[in-house]
Amino acid sequence: MRRKYKSWEEQYSSDSRYEEAAKRVKRIKGFYTHLMIYLLVNLFIVFLNFRDLKVGESYFQFKNFFTAICWGIGLLAHGLRVFGYDFFFGGDWEARKIKEFMEKEKNEKWE
Repeated sequence: MRRKYKSWEEQYSSDSRYEEAAKRVKRIKGFYTHLMIYLLVNLFIVFLNFRDLKVGESYFQFKNFFTAICWGIGLLAHGLRVFGYDFFFGGDWEARKIKEFMEKEKNEKWE
């Protein structure tokens, strides 16, 4: 007996919107995996640093935060690539800025 309905993947696999959405979901999943590994590894490093701390020595030294800072910069770049720059500027920021510059130029021309 033949099926009437196609599965979700069969129905939308040829659709480019589905492919783009699937790629985006994969990138987001990759970012969250990266974030989870970052947190776990850095917590382990904090544990090791506390364990090896000498009596009277302060934990707040640059060497104890070097990995977290450098890797954090990479994680931030990964997040910006995945979620886009709209995260900081908003979805219509570019359009507003272009309109602002055009209005400014128009006003300067006619004055």
